[in-house]
Amino acid sequence: MRRRFLPLAAAVLLLASPAARAGLYYSGEVFAELPSQWRGFLLDQRALRAIALKPTSATPATPDRVKYEAALKKLREASRQRKLSADERADEGALLVRLGETAKAVEVLRSAQRDNPHHFRLAANLGTAWQLQGEFAQAAASLEEAVRLAPGKLVEAEKTHLRLVRLRLRPARDGQELDDIFGIRYVGESGKYEPGRLAAAESKKLPAGAAEVAQQLALWLPADGRLLWQLAELAGAHGDVRTAAAIMDGCVTEFGLRAPELRQHRQANRAAADALAKKGAATDEGAKAAHEGHALAFKPRSSRPLASKDDTADLPPVSATGVNSLSWSVLSATALDRQFKPTFPKYLRELADKQVSLTGFMQPLGEDAELASFLLVENPVGCWYCEMPEVVGIVFVELPPEKNIAYARTMVKVEGKLTLNATDPENFLYTVGRAKVTRID
Repeated sequence: MRRRFLPLAAAVLLLASPAARAGLYYSGEVFAELPSQWRGFLLDQRALRAIALKPTSATPATPDRVKYEAALKKLREASRQRKLSADERADEGALLVRLGETAKAVEVLRSAQRDNPHHFRLAANLGTAWQLQGEFAQAAASLEEAVRLAPGKLVEAEKTHLRLVRLRLRPARDGQELDDIFGIRYVGESGKYEPGRLAAAESKKLPAGAAEVAQQLALWLPADGRLLWQLAELAGAHGDVRTAAAIMDGCVTEFGLRAPELRQHRQANRAAADALAKKGAATDEGAKAAHEGHALAFKPRSSRPLASKDDTADLPPVSATGVNSLSWSVLSATALDRQFKPTFPKYLRELADKQVSLTGFMQPLGEDAELASFLLVENPVGCWYCEMPEVVGIVFVELPPEKNIAYARTMVKVEGKLTLNATDPENFLYTVGRAKVTRID
């Protein structure tokens, strides 16, 4: 059997662009209200982290890195014609940080701050750049100034960032202890760690906006594994042991954190998540219900922290005979109602049954080395549970009969006939059939 379906309804239950108030203060990013749903947050946080990865022949630059590189190039071209404003220089520093060029970012931001000593974004971005360079004393000095200059809604996040940097100035147990940024212990009423539960006395000490602030910090510093650990503990404190376990898995497997406390909590949350699954409470909602009365209420304000700009206004006319370039923003404009019934945007409906081309990354449906079909997603996925794209961001690709292709980790270009599915919940929303697949090295 060629197809191995992940039913649409089941996929939605598993779900928890890029660019939030996320990360550095960069004007090219569109903000959403925090906290975000955990799955959406993890997707965007990983996308931000991937921007800093230097491209290689095996792993080409992500679409987001390409966009950030283009934005930086544009600013530098402008600087040769005129003097950049303070806001533009803050953007330049933020882009350099995102792209992993922290030493250059420090140089740019220090120079800009000397010219503009009372500019908030310059001070905040410089503090982050210093921190990523491992210069915590300089980072603390810059962040003290950022706290003084911050607008009201950002003061708490900046204060917490400053507190984090000051904690990092001290030697850590095992080099990887959990940062005590909220002044609480993640324990149950017994005084010991209890997955999905937080003692009432500790709940009272936890700031109401703790999840919002912690997500903000982890978006500013997406490569900081200890901040992800903090988020895992917060997810558990809100009763979501499944998310807590998944994030802790990433802390150990992707970030290499080795603290005994983290490993113990990871095992405890994994056991609790497995027990819930056996009881039929495998969804996030089920997990919350199972811990009702023992956990904090988590009320996300957005599905994703990084809202992508609508770039569908200037799309080219649809060709009935040629190959039409299909963008992920067009696909993500599809809306799902409570019954998961899709409403496709007009432009996408016009592309139905036409030849389209789309670039992305392959996600195998099974263990076979040679693939007759696969999923195409916009960005590479490490952990399918933690980073699974939304249903509207998954395309099922099927090759012609008797054709197979070897799995590739690099970006690929897919060309074929687009089919839209609005009626069958056991199938994917989009299929590109009789597809031709080309690796982009």
